[in-house]
Parts: sequence; C-alpha cells; structure tokens
Amino acid sequence: MAGKIQQLMALFPELITEGKNGPAVNVDRLKALVGDRTVTDADEKYGLNWYGKRRAWQLALTPSTGTLRPCPEKSVDWATSRHRMIEGDNLEVLKLLQKSYGGRVKLIYIDPPYNTGKDFVYPDRFQESIKNDPDWTRKGQGGEKIRSNTEASGRFHTNWLNMIYPRLKLARELLCEEGVIFISIGDRELANLRQVCDELFGEEHFIAHIVWEKKYTRSNDATWFSANHDHILAYAKNKERLRLNRQERNQKQLKSYTNPDHHPKGPWKATPLHAKSGTNTKSFTFRNGIVWAPPKGTFRRFNDATMQQMEEGNEIWFGEKGGQTPQRKSFLSEVKQGVTPVTLWPYQEVGHSHEANNELKALGLGGIFENPKPVRLLRRMIHLATSPDREEIVLDFFAGSGTTAQAVLEANVQDGGNRRFICVQLPYPLSRPVHDERMTLTTIADMTSERIRRAARALRARQETYKGDLGFRVYRLSSSNQRSKVGTSTRIQTL
Repeated sequence: MAGKIQQLMALFPELITEGKNGPAVNVDRLKALVGDRTVTDADEKYGLNWYGKRRAWQLALTPSTGTLRPCPEKSVDWATSRHRMIEGDNLEVLKLLQKSYGGRVKLIYIDPPYNTGKDFVYPDRFQESIKNDPDWTRKGQGGEKIRSNTEASGRFHTNWLNMIYPRLKLARELLCEEGVIFISIGDRELANLRQVCDELFGEEHFIAHIVWEKKYTRSNDATWFSANHDHILAYAKNKERLRLNRQERNQKQLKSYTNPDHHPKGPWKATPLHAKSGTNTKSFTFRNGIVWAPPKGTFRRFNDATMQQMEEGNEIWFGEKGGQTPQRKSFLSEVKQGVTPVTLWPYQEVGHSHEANNELKALGLGGIFENPKPVRLLRRMIHLATSPDREEIVLDFFAGSGTTAQAVLEANVQDGGNRRFICVQLPYPLSRPVHDERMTLTTIADMTSERIRRAARALRARQETYKGDLGFRVYRLSSSNQRSKVGTSTRIQTL
C-alpha cells in the first residue's frame, strides 16, 4: 500500500495528507479529482488542520499533577533573587505557571526546535519526563523518549504542530494585555507557525514578520541558495494595548544631523517641504526672492504662516550657496526620540550566529550548541518590549543556551532596569558531557544554568559598583509524590 501511495504522491501530490500512521490519501479530494458529484463543500472551512490537533488542544487544558522542587544548592543568591530557572518539561511548567503568572508576563521569546528531521525531543509523555532522574536521562539516550522526525516518517509537520500548539496556547494566557511574543523559526515551519499563531493569538494581533540576517558570508556549497536569514514572528496579546519602544538611533543615523550654520537649536538635517498627500499646491515666495512650489503630484506640507515663521527663525535651508531648492531644517532636539523599528534586522545591529558562538566561548562553554542566538538579538527585543523602570517579566520556555537570561541581566545593568527572567529548559542529555575542575554538565538544563552563572559573574566583574540582582533561583519539575532534598515539594506560589 505504501508503494501505491508513493506513486500517487508523484502524480498527484495534492491528494496526500499526513495521517495517523503516515502518508494518507485525502479521499474527498480523490473523489473530486475523478468527478464524483457526491462530494460537497459542507465541511470545508478556512484554517490549518492536522491529525492530533484536538488532542493537542485538550493537552493544554489538562491540569498538571507536578510540582516544582527548590534547588538552593544550584542557585545563586537564593534568598534575594527574583530571577527563575526551571528544569523540566515546558508544557507542564507552563501549566504550573498559570496560577502565579497568568496575565503578568510582558515579553515572551522562544526559539523552538526548527524541525530539522533530527531527534525530536518533545513527544509529551509527561509521566516519563517529569521524573527528572538518571533513569530519564538513559531513556533519552536510548531513544525511548526521543524519536526521529524525518520527512520520511509521514508525520513530519504533524509531530511538530502537536508539540508547539498546546505550548503556544498556554503561553498566550501568561501574557499581560500589553504583552508581546517573539518566536524564532526556520523556513520549514514558518507557514504553519503563522497559521497556528493566527488561530491562537488572532490574526488581528499579528505585529510583524522580522527577518534576521544570521550570517555575514554566503555558503558557496549550498545547492540552490545560501540561507543567510532566520524568521521571527511577533504577536501581541492585545494589539490595541501594545506600545513598543522606539529603536535607538545608530551612529550612521546620528551623523546625518549636522550644524553647518551653528544654529542655536543644534544639529539638524534637511527634509522636504512637500508631502505625498494634502490639498495645497500653490507656490510660496521667500524673502530672498526664491519662489517654491511643491513638485507635480505632491502637496505643500506647511501653510503660509508656518512657512513664514520657519523662514524668520532661520529654519529653511537654501543650500551652501543660498540658491538651491529650499528645505526645512529638522532639528535632532525636536524630533521623536529614537526611530520606528524595521522588520529587517542586519547582523551589524543585532549580531550573528558566529558572534553567538564566540559569546559562549568567552564564558568557557563553546562547542556545545550548534545555533545559539546572539545576546544583541535578544537585547533588541527586550529594549522594544519592556521598560527599565518596571519589574516586567521576560519568559523563555525553550531556554537552550541561556541567551535570554544573559540579555535580561545585561539590559538591567545597562539601564538600571528591574526586569525579571523566567527560563525553562528540559533536562535533555548533552551529546557530550562537559567536565572541568569546577563542574560537570550532563544536560542542556545544566548548561543553561551554568551560562547564566558565568555571565552574571562576568557582569559583576565589569560593573563592580552594580548592586542589582545578578542571581537566580533554580527549580526542578517533579511528580507530586516526590519530596525535595530541602523538605516537602514546593508549589508554584513560592516562585
């Protein structure tokens, strides 16, 4: 049967869909193709559907039976720190976070698995993964918990969608009304992720599709194109309530403001007097005799009284020789602070993959992750979405190498902010344990905590006078009948 389906796929790819046990034939489409008039459109509707979607929805609604065990021995400044690092299955942790943090998170950033066809870490067998003990690690290495998700499996997209759907549903409930989520994603699941987010967050709350230039060189061994970018989707909890900060002007933008005539208002740049819309097309005569009219197809930006006022205040520029087309002097001191962010983020501004690897090497943790994100990329999002004068929460439930946590700490040190991070990472075994005279790292969660620890230590060394929070509390997800080493299991309220 499988061979026949492959033959159909080659001739009529539109007939094949992902089913419970692999590739399957869409019978209704087959009937329509052969002209069967009994096929109706009564059940057709717009949206993304796949096998297991209903169960994924129910999975998000199923209460967690787990608790979080405090781990003071793995923490830094346990008694005073407001930052949190949680080891465990993020689906269950997101459920536990609802009671204490529902509607309180300002910014969520996640970098979920890109569905590359390699090991798939999230089949959502909670009763196995919740144990977080050596047995679980052996299961991970033996393949029982983690399975391959190749395109040949027939459920390539289905598995990924069943993983991401309940987590995004729970994530939305954690966002405050002014909150925003940024999601990094590759080409393979971009279209599916966009539809899932449209459904869960609402298409009307879509903010932007950002393209990040992750590489600064081309790969000449690439088959068709050298993939130099990744995608970042941004959605608001409530678009009407979301207020993003403006982006700081870079040095190139600042250099466009000069003061060649020593104007008392300071640096300025010349901007047109005409606009793309309006009603006034009549000319204006300046005191030096120059007659100006908006170019054909445009309109005057200012009325006569304003034009006269600007001329009297030496705010009109006629060029160095005084006879050129008049322009308005736009003063840096009078324009809005910062600039509107754009959807193309070049590596010069927010870093690249090589920079991210170098950041880990600088902390003595290089060579463990293949595609970490640079700190500057996360700091861009933190700057846009949070305010330093508020104790706003930044959540990353695919914490990985810990870039988000380091970015929050650096942002706080830079502007004196009070942001708090919550990072969640599954204790998935590293392919190669890391040993040195100070510690042994066996899981990705170990790596996340160690990166935060070392980044905080480096920040403290550079900023000796900084008195802010550079510690973090570690919690471990466990089943409700397990006991903590420091006493009874601690519920989420203590976070």
